[in-house]
Amino acid sequence: MLQQILDTKHLEVYIVIGTLVLFGLLETFAGFLKKSRRTSSDWIQEAGSFLALSTLIHPLIVWIIFQAGNYFLPEYTQWMTGWNLGIALAFYLLIDDMLQYWYHRSAHEYPFLWKLHRAHHQAEEMGYFVSYRNAALYFLLMPNIWWIGVITFLGGGKAIVLGLILKQVVIISSHSTVKWDKPMYDNRLLRPLVKILERIIITPAFHHKHHGTSKLEGGEPNNNFGNMFSIWDQLFGTAIFRDSFPTKYGLPRPTQDVWTAAYLYPLVKSKDERSELASGYAPQDTTTATPTLVTVKKGEKYLWCACGKSQSQPFCDGSHHGSKQKPILFEAKRDGTVKFCNCKISKKGPFCDNSHEALLEKVATEKVILNR
Repeated sequence: MLQQILDTKHLEVYIVIGTLVLFGLLETFAGFLKKSRRTSSDWIQEAGSFLALSTLIHPLIVWIIFQAGNYFLPEYTQWMTGWNLGIALAFYLLIDDMLQYWYHRSAHEYPFLWKLHRAHHQAEEMGYFVSYRNAALYFLLMPNIWWIGVITFLGGGKAIVLGLILKQVVIISSHSTVKWDKPMYDNRLLRPLVKILERIIITPAFHHKHHGTSKLEGGEPNNNFGNMFSIWDQLFGTAIFRDSFPTKYGLPRPTQDVWTAAYLYPLVKSKDERSELASGYAPQDTTTATPTLVTVKKGEKYLWCACGKSQSQPFCDGSHHGSKQKPILFEAKRDGTVKFCNCKISKKGPFCDNSHEALLEKVATEKVILNR
């Protein structure tokens, strides 16, 4: 029976569109769309990106794989034919999801990939269409889409259909404003079940944290990179499990980027000079050799800049995105004055340990040598 259903032409497309419609209706009936801050530019980018991915980019990549496969490795055509569906599904999904985990994580750690992925985090609210919000080149370079082409060439079409359905349902639901897991966290009987679920698949609470603006708002933008399974985050030390949701979404430094720049970068650049997508944009080094004294209040949280590029030193403004640097959260235990490091070489960051004095001595010595 399942085999016959999976033989339905374009079944995965129908299911994905049906899932989008379902969550769209749920968000509408729940009143989320009525109070949405989405602009027409947001809708154009998200809907256009979905259509381009499903009708142009995905088919193009599969076609390229088939052409290359038939030319170089024709003997492997339909190699997976006859595989048990469960084994084929696991083979496809596990490799697919691990590839996407590392690609997604790399997009947060390397500048060029971050610029292609930046639009995804520019959304100031979650929604069922946000999952498709990326630059076109981001999708063209996405390794798991090429993996889909490989599995299709090898004859694993049914595993692809079933896998895409399962994965897209998880991804769309984890981006939606419909927080289906929240009632489970709040229910004493269901809480153990959702605690098990979040250790296996990506839940809204898990992924919403990744979209939170920063740790100050309950977000974890430098963690929780998983797409379908949370196992990769757990294996590679980037999983943060909490049953709360961020109070704010989007980038710490919002910019006015037209949708064409966000989607077609680097072919189209942003006209907003503050944007990382602007022509000639280069983050400035804002480190100084003197610490900053800050009066702190007990219980208040402060996010210390570790990358040395924030325009709001000594605190983070999101300039670390696209690098492996991560800001450090500090919660004041008492009222008082704290000396925050600005040289970024303190071994006790976020606090000053007088490492800047060695830096000042080095600069003074170099000046003496130059003046001789």
